[in-house]
This record gives sequence, structure tokens and C-alpha cells, in this order.
Amino acid sequence: MNPLSLFSIKNKIAVITGGAGLLGREHAHAIALAGGIPVIFDVLAAAPIKVAKALTQEWGTSVYGYEVDITNIEAIKEVQRKLSSELGRIDILINNAANNPKMDGDSKSNASRFETFSLEAWNQDLAVGLTGAFLCCQVFGAEMAHQGSGVIVNIASDLSLISPDQRLYRKPDLPDQMQPVKPVTYSVVKSGIIGLTRYLATYWADRGVRVNALSPGGVFTGQDAAFVQRLTSLIPLGRMATPTEYQAAIIFLCSEASAYMTGNNLVMDGGRTCW
Repeated sequence: MNPLSLFSIKNKIAVITGGAGLLGREHAHAIALAGGIPVIFDVLAAAPIKVAKALTQEWGTSVYGYEVDITNIEAIKEVQRKLSSELGRIDILINNAANNPKMDGDSKSNASRFETFSLEAWNQDLAVGLTGAFLCCQVFGAEMAHQGSGVIVNIASDLSLISPDQRLYRKPDLPDQMQPVKPVTYSVVKSGIIGLTRYLATYWADRGVRVNALSPGGVFTGQDAAFVQRLTSLIPLGRMATPTEYQAAIIFLCSEASAYMTGNNLVMDGGRTCW
């Protein structure tokens, strides 16, 4: 057998939560490049149906879009029934949705700091990033287990392995108590995603469902030059990732190329967690 053929996911149906966002679109593109059929889930504000139509025209392949609140299990079940009716089955679930606040250093607010981080923000961030992944796994993972095959890929982060370096976000002329920080919820969610991955990898191992995580590093999207310089000084490869650099990893994790891999966390961070 040609080992390159193992990277095909031809005609596989792949649900991608947060699929209308920056990396969500790249995950969808990866699925399409390998012959699969991307199904984008996102909230109304992200216009997943509009995004799916645009990607269908751009890529010349079928991309489906659904407005789904992944914190609502009934909403997930409703769209699962639609997908089962329209597409027959779900083969892949990519849990990509998460709140990731901009670190803009607003001097009028210190809301991201641990001492003042609100319970409302805590609950909202965990609901989207961790509970949403749990519920989607519960609905679609159970369907995969019933059909005897499937792949779940949970998108974690290099910050599932290390703590945020809050020095990266410091702004000049702000007192310490007003300095922006990466909120505690991001670390908690991404660490929890790794725990969920390992749990389900063993839970459904005998049902033909593989579960792995992907931990990306920082992606360059035109951030402030000072921030980029500080971050890249912490990365052995000396640069941030480009948005397209995780496509090959998604194809690997979703295909038979990784058939003997489950419960693992594939780290792609330019070497940052080595230091």
C-alpha cells in the first residue's frame, strides 16, 4: 500500500465547531483538501452559513454551515438529526470553538486580571471552550461509537502545557494592577481539553473511536510588532505560525495515517514548550 493513500479522508463528513473563525476555516480547508466534506458550526454572529457558501465557491467543493449554540445540547441534537438525515453519518468531529479575548491593554478595565475576573466571564468561557466540546463529544462521539468508527480532534494550545507568560502582554505606562493578562479561563479550558481527550480515548477505544488533541502555538495575524518580537524571542524557530501551517496536522489526525494514535497531544509550537 502507498502510505500517502492513508492521508485521504475522501467523502468523510467532518463537523468543525467554531468553523467560521480564523483557524476553523483552515481546518475546514484541510478537510476539503483531503477529500472530505466540511460542516461548519458557529454562532449566528459569525455567519457560518454565509462562510460555508463562500468557501464552497472558493474551493469548488461542498461546505455546509449551521448556526449552532454548542453550549445547548438540544441545539446540538437538533442539528445532529438534520445531518443524519441529509448526509447519513458523521465521521470526524473537530472541537475548535473557544473564547480567546484580544489582549489590547484597555487602560479603562482590568477585567482580565485574576483578582477581578468575573464569575460571569468564567462561566461563559468554560461553557464555550470546555462544556461545548463535552456536549459535542457526547452527541457526535456517541454516534461514532454506535457506528463503530470515528475520529475526534480537540484543539488545545501550547498553553495547555505551559502557563501564559504575562510579560508578553504588558503595556507601557500602565500600573501593575491595570496591566492586561491572558485570563485564567484560557489555561483552564485548554488543560481541560487535554483531560477530555485522554478520557475519551480510553473510554471509546474498543468502539473504533480515536481521540487526539492538537496544540497550536501563536498564529501571526498582524499583531503589534512589539508583541511579536517578545513572543518570537521565546520560540526556537524564531517566528509565529502562519494560519495554514496546521492543515497538514489536521489531515494526519483525521485520517488513517494516524490509525495507531489515540489519547495523544500533537504539539506544534515552533519549539516554544522545549524552553
